[in-house]
Amino acid sequence: MPLARTAMPAQDPKERTKNFDEVALGYSEEMAVREAGRCLGCKKPPCVEGCPVFVRIPEFIQRIRERDFAGAIRIIKSTNSLPAICGRVCPQEEQCEKLCVLGKKGEPVAVGRLERFAADWELAAGVERPSPPRWNGKKVAVVGSGPAGLTAAGDLAKLGYKVTIFEALHAPGGVCVYGIPEFRLPKRIVHAEVEYVKALGVELVTDIIVGRSVTIDELFESGYSAVFLGTGAGLPKFMGIPGENLNGVYSANEWLTRTNLMKAYRFPEYHTPIKVGRKVAVVGGGNVAMDAVRCALRLGAEEAHIVYRRSEKEMPARLEELENAKQEGVIFHLLTNPVRVLGDEKGWVRAIECVKMELGEPDASGRRRPVEVKGSEFTMDVETVVMALGTTPNPVLSRSTPGLTVHDWGGLVIDERTGATTREGVYAGGDAVTGSATVILAMGAGKKAAAAIHEYIRGKES
Repeated sequence: MPLARTAMPAQDPKERTKNFDEVALGYSEEMAVREAGRCLGCKKPPCVEGCPVFVRIPEFIQRIRERDFAGAIRIIKSTNSLPAICGRVCPQEEQCEKLCVLGKKGEPVAVGRLERFAADWELAAGVERPSPPRWNGKKVAVVGSGPAGLTAAGDLAKLGYKVTIFEALHAPGGVCVYGIPEFRLPKRIVHAEVEYVKALGVELVTDIIVGRSVTIDELFESGYSAVFLGTGAGLPKFMGIPGENLNGVYSANEWLTRTNLMKAYRFPEYHTPIKVGRKVAVVGGGNVAMDAVRCALRLGAEEAHIVYRRSEKEMPARLEELENAKQEGVIFHLLTNPVRVLGDEKGWVRAIECVKMELGEPDASGRRRPVEVKGSEFTMDVETVVMALGTTPNPVLSRSTPGLTVHDWGGLVIDERTGATTREGVYAGGDAVTGSATVILAMGAGKKAAAAIHEYIRGKES
């Protein structure tokens, strides 16, 4: 049994910084079969316990080993409606792969790469169109077409509900279309996954802001038996330092939305310009920061810098994304914190003033708290600054809906077991509850809430 996993082919770092094509190229059939052959096929597989959507991992891998690729994707889709997305952006190394028995002596089975292979094989061969079940006479509204909303909608449709997704933007997919770059998650992949959910019988309505265009009360009045809120966390955080209002300072939300959803990288073909500058500084150390700084290189920046106040060990970004950024030439300034953005006479960014930090005792996150080193001030010449500091839920919906309770920081209060909010018949999950997190955790929340909604409606009927 090989202890090392099968390597994933990828674009050369020098070439990929010049384009927005996908970096990881995927397994060939032979690579996938070889990697699937490493799975031990545990009778009590711990990997499944680590999957938020309970994919039957050993079973689909066994099908790949047998070259029954159609069987593999059917098994995956029995619990996961978005496998091509998950296979690309799910942090498997912290979930299913972390619990893989093979990982105790070598590298764990590449579950995510195999899931991507099965999904991509189906996309190339032709997606098997599902047969929507007979309508059970009940309707459910889903607010938001991101990972949580799509998952909840898909699961409810399979249970016989007529589901309508209400999306505020002009394109469905949530963070998968506006937040994750093309080189990590091509938009054609998201489109295909959305089309599969629609094929289950789900109706999708775009350009509708629930809370303004229509209220939760009006949805109930129009015949919906329950509502799921998967509105995400679209309100960016800033540092509150002088100069953040200068031209050339972006939130990561705006930077990535302009680049990804509005295709600024194809300007002037698409009419969305974005000012990059020769030197770009991205403040933060998570996956969003890595996405933003890698976009900067592809948009033409000569230098792209990460400014992060802790050490590399505390960085929340996936190791894969961190390594990709290093390979592409991103410059890292660790234990460094901005304290001021400096502008020129026309109001544009010209530099950031920073201080060095050292790590003290752990804080509430469990990571060691950064402490400023006195007298360590220095200046970095940059022309663009991107703040990638996390996001919180937009309050438009919660403020317009009587009966919803929110935490002080803006997240919806729910019953952790079911996803039920403090308003009867209204459930929630994903970033609207947790703040910015991962795609797969949002999907797990959507799946849990869909099951609870089904029980709630059945309970009202009895």
